[in-house]
Amino acid sequence: MTMTGLAISVSDDPAPDDVARIGSALTDFNAADVGPAGRRPLAVFVHDAAGEMVAGISGYTAWGWLYVQWLWVSAEMRGQGLAGRMLAAAEAEARDRSCHGAYIDTFNPHGLHVYQKAGYAVFGALADFPPGRTRHFLSKSLS
Repeated sequence: MTMTGLAISVSDDPAPDDVARIGSALTDFNAADVGPAGRRPLAVFVHDAAGEMVAGISGYTAWGWLYVQWLWVSAEMRGQGLAGRMLAAAEAEARDRSCHGAYIDTFNPHGLHVYQKAGYAVFGALADFPPGRTRHFLSKSLS
């Protein structure tokens, strides 16, 4: 295939349909290559007595893995073990979904400690992501 007539553009405000097209095309390619991901959202929420959310996890399971995309604990609830308890709940659900592993990343030194305490091991790192910090990538066997 020739590159004649093609135009490459860069955008900081892409049309949602264009982004969805990329995701759909890649999902179709991956499913044909390695089989369907079976991707399912997974969330864990912690609410206080007044019903206010004070902590939570958002992620998904796919191809036998749990990915914890976001883990947040409100400032007033930190230091009480909520992150570990939420991870345990997410991991239990992932096992129920037949997942064999979990992964997460962080550039927060305290987060790194929390995840290691929960049994996650570093498998990679990017220095200066963001500048002055290191983004660590961690995984854990759920078998």
